[in-house]
Amino acid sequence: MFAGHIGAALAIGRSEPRINVGAFVMAALLLDLVLWLFVLLGWESVVIPPDFAATHQPVYVFPFSHGLLASLAWSALAGAAALVVCASLGRSRRRAAALVFAAVFSHWLLDALVHAPELPIAGAGSARVGLGLWHDMPFALAVETLILLAGLGLFLSGAALPRARKFWFAALCILTLVFTVLGMTVAPPPPSARAMASSSMVTIAIVCALAYWLARPHDRPRT
Repeated sequence: MFAGHIGAALAIGRSEPRINVGAFVMAALLLDLVLWLFVLLGWESVVIPPDFAATHQPVYVFPFSHGLLASLAWSALAGAAALVVCASLGRSRRRAAALVFAAVFSHWLLDALVHAPELPIAGAGSARVGLGLWHDMPFALAVETLILLAGLGLFLSGAALPRARKFWFAALCILTLVFTVLGMTVAPPPPSARAMASSSMVTIAIVCALAYWLARPHDRPRT
């Protein structure tokens, strides 16, 4: 799930146009950034199984980034940070913080939809959940496509952006969907978990930076 997280971020960001929607995209992808950082640090792990070419599903041990309680904690931390960063919004900063919280936690909800039962409730030894929608990959990708397109449509319908930037923002979202589909269907196994972590972090950083740049406020004409 990558494009779907972006779709959820765009739908949530539609509710607060005073905040650059790129910030909501970053919030929705925060748990994956934490995951890949922790993999590089050796605190969590991802295993590329022998049948990866058929399933395209690594095996994760990620209680500190994708556990239910951990995800709630990361969501709360992000919401608290939004309270500080959005101080200029006055009373509306609480609403903004709640939306950032929702964007971060939407990641866990969507992952619980598609992952096998590997998302722990608390620590590594706790009960694990996951509906396993990825076992029916065509259906899972169709659901993810609908989430992205719905979020994109909601965002673009209310975004005060020039037509050209709306076009390129939509192109960025469709490109993430294409990479998501390819990654879950025909991509070869990554050479190592560390390579997967590094490339994923770079990809997330690029997508967030582009989303933030494309969604910047409309440039005022010079007088």
